[in-house]
Amino acid sequence: METVLREKDATDWVYRGEGAANLVLAYAGSSQAFIGKVMRIQKAPINGSQRARSPTAFSKYEYLLWGDIGNLVSSSDRDTAAQTFVQRVMSPLLGSKYVDAGKLILVSREFLELAEKNVSSQRPSWRVNAGKIDTQRAYVLILSDHSIFPHGALEGEPCISVEIKPKCGFLPFSRFITHANAVKRCMTRFRMHQALKLHQEEISEFSDYDPLDLFSGSKDRILKAIKDLFSTPQNNFRVFLNGSLIFGALGGSAESTDVIVGEAFEDALKSVILADDGLCTTSLLELVTETLYKSGVLDRLLEVQKLDSLDIEGAIHAYYDVISEPCVVCGQLNEDEELHRYASLHSLPLDQSLKIVKNFLIAATAKDCSLMISFRPREGEEWGSSNNTIRLESTGQFFDYKVYFIDLDLKPMKKMEEYYELDKKIVSLYRKIEKGKVGDISNAKFYESKVEK
Repeated sequence: METVLREKDATDWVYRGEGAANLVLAYAGSSQAFIGKVMRIQKAPINGSQRARSPTAFSKYEYLLWGDIGNLVSSSDRDTAAQTFVQRVMSPLLGSKYVDAGKLILVSREFLELAEKNVSSQRPSWRVNAGKIDTQRAYVLILSDHSIFPHGALEGEPCISVEIKPKCGFLPFSRFITHANAVKRCMTRFRMHQALKLHQEEISEFSDYDPLDLFSGSKDRILKAIKDLFSTPQNNFRVFLNGSLIFGALGGSAESTDVIVGEAFEDALKSVILADDGLCTTSLLELVTETLYKSGVLDRLLEVQKLDSLDIEGAIHAYYDVISEPCVVCGQLNEDEELHRYASLHSLPLDQSLKIVKNFLIAATAKDCSLMISFRPREGEEWGSSNNTIRLESTGQFFDYKVYFIDLDLKPMKKMEEYYELDKKIVSLYRKIEKGKVGDISNAKFYESKVEK
């Protein structure tokens, strides 16, 4: 008989965190079927939660886009489609050993309504105002809790896990980037977006983190990236101890790490990292660096991100051809030179336009996903066999480790227009700042970033 979660089961699930599209709950009950599991529930926007839903998972143009993946386009709803997308598209690209597609479980509306009520007080207020659990969903996605090792929490084995949102790890090289937007070729999207977020008061301080360091392949630069993420975690760096958050923010953006936060974190690590006083944090950051360097997962991720070879400034033209509408972007161009630049895109056959849009959306998933890296200390100085094992040089400890990509969301095709508008907004503000036309961004870190590298 198929499992169905009902109202009485809602109290067993506790708030773990959330992103823009999904809310994550962790299991705290006693059922063997769910111990060591988390639940991802899709959210609905507050201002749009009552809209009529499409009876199918895809628009007619998305059927064209994903038509070569039979199980995906035959999905009866968006939940099934999202899981199939991870199984059939992202897992082969990123490596099946690093991807968990999860399992869909039926839920009652009463379960979802009570779950929403139970966690609302733990959610950041701005998240509450923006969206809530979509109570019209029939399914939720059950995944292994990758912040712990299987059965480890029950057996008293400590586990430390680090969640990183790497963001885009390369500078775009597309010839379709306009001359006015040439800054995109020398400044990362992450850093330019930081300026917009600071301008809009979504963050209070500019981050030191540069994705190019993380994806550089240099151990020294990877360590610099990890240290910078620790200094200004925002929503890009979190740490869990035995599945409980000990550093970073659950559903929002964490402030810069001050002395008090740093000391509390150092104390929390002492049960796992056997370093001298004051060196546990440094040792953990070195352990994360060594694992990323050794595992090669960042190389895999970067390869998928680079499926976006034309940038949104090129891909948006293919998008309008796919949906058989006049290109809004070309309609806004005044210079014949720029119109000529994009003519080659609009003369492509449909199958090539579909490939451009598909690759862009797959890359968008890879640019927005997270990495969960978990460590469990081993007893004795020996290499493991069943799990990957790594040695922390500074303490001489051996750790089993595992790495998983999470938040591999299927991006709706309609978001192409949003991506283009956001890109315009980000680059436009950055160009104004460079020219000194924006006076409300005075953070020194922002100006320092302009002269780095």
